[in-house]
Amino acid sequence: MKKLLVFLFLVLIIAVFALQFQPVKQTVAAVITKPTYLNKNGSTIKDRVKAPENYKRIVYDSSSFQYYIRHQELKNYGAKVINYDGEPYFYQLGHVGVLDIDVPSNGLQQCADALIRLRSEYLWKTNQKDKIGFEFTSGHYCSWKKYAQGYRPKINGNKVSFHKTTAANNSKTNFYKYLNLIYTYSGTMSLNNELKKIKSIKDLKIGDMLIVGGFPGHVIMIADVIENEAGERLFLLIQGNTPAQSIHLLKNLDDTDISPWYKLQLNSEISVPGFTFTNSKFVRFIDE
Repeated sequence: MKKLLVFLFLVLIIAVFALQFQPVKQTVAAVITKPTYLNKNGSTIKDRVKAPENYKRIVYDSSSFQYYIRHQELKNYGAKVINYDGEPYFYQLGHVGVLDIDVPSNGLQQCADALIRLRSEYLWKTNQKDKIGFEFTSGHYCSWKKYAQGYRPKINGNKVSFHKTTAANNSKTNFYKYLNLIYTYSGTMSLNNELKKIKSIKDLKIGDMLIVGGFPGHVIMIADVIENEAGERLFLLIQGNTPAQSIHLLKNLDDTDISPWYKLQLNSEISVPGFTFTNSKFVRFIDE
């Protein structure tokens, strides 16, 4: 019995030594990383988001509305979306940039209003002030030109008339008072009814808007466009929101492989953080 135990012990020792000198097989785990298109140091929409390989940005004239939107200044990466009352919006996971544009404390600059402001600021900056004007939800057109001359609307239900009630004032301060009036009486429904409809994805460009008019409705703006050699396009999107809050550059939560870029289609379902467009329609400011 003792001989058997000694024999087994020797076998065990030999086995242990044999295992120690076996060649070690290394297992290499493949790590797949998604490409990132963010440049966290980028201070404009164009610089914050890089184009995927084989895509190039559509070229626009430096005086155009498209160029103006693409080069909007952004706050530092990681900036929060802030409500009109100065408090952070409850959801902070849907954006990759915040435009460096103030949010008035009156709470009026909501989704449609934020894009109306971008358009109006561009026309002001490029000395096209006579083109600043928008329809009320009632369908009545209210221009900055007449407002600056001292005309004010008298509103009775759906009936609107304009009367000169104050002295002319062309100041920037008065311009923002005009915008507050537009924010009050215009919105997604009036933009949807007033603006030019886009019938082809190929025709889309920066400044065009994905819209559903209603109470509530929602509207977002194309902030950049890129294209590959096959003619396939990708888009960046910006939005304001309700409650009135910072205009922000959206993530693509449905297709994280290309986020923050989006693929867009007409008459399809398109989801953005906080809203789903069930039957996508696009509109454009008429002078573009």
